[in-house]
Amino acid sequence: MSRIGKNPIPLPTKVSVEINGLAVKVKGPKGELSRVLPEGVVLAQEDNLITVNPADGSRRARERHGLCRTLVANMVEGVSAGFTRKLEIIGVGYRASVKGTTLVVNAGYSHPVEMVPPAGITFAVENNTQVTVSGSDKELVGNEAAKVRAIRPPEPYKGKGIKYEGERILRKAGKTGKK
Repeated sequence: MSRIGKNPIPLPTKVSVEINGLAVKVKGPKGELSRVLPEGVVLAQEDNLITVNPADGSRRARERHGLCRTLVANMVEGVSAGFTRKLEIIGVGYRASVKGTTLVVNAGYSHPVEMVPPAGITFAVENNTQVTVSGSDKELVGNEAAKVRAIRPPEPYKGKGIKYEGERILRKAGKTGKK
């Protein structure tokens, strides 16, 4: 049995869950999320706990046990607390700003790059170089943060570009000059 999958998921006070077979709908103060889980698991709600169990002893059911428990736990955490991903912009003249809901990034191109967030995602900018992507869906927050980082990934020589907060960039030595 999966070590992750066997742990029950506690429900915070303001979160409600509807389970209809493999379809799960979670409502909370930060919004509403729904997902259809893959086959091979059985969900059960008892008081303020949700348990995920494999439907049978098959290999496929055991493989999906921990995955489905984590997906449901992330939905519960997302609608109660939300998720954030922070990025840092490094480089002379590189900066970001928010116009309305659109993120505008100047990263050394001839034109600023504009990103319109999907529903449920918000962008925030501090000090022109700190971008925060936040929302209730962990998968969507991670994907949007990756799209922002892909505008100008950090390069290994000077470290210029957009990187995740706390990300370590392996640096390379440049060319050596003539003696």
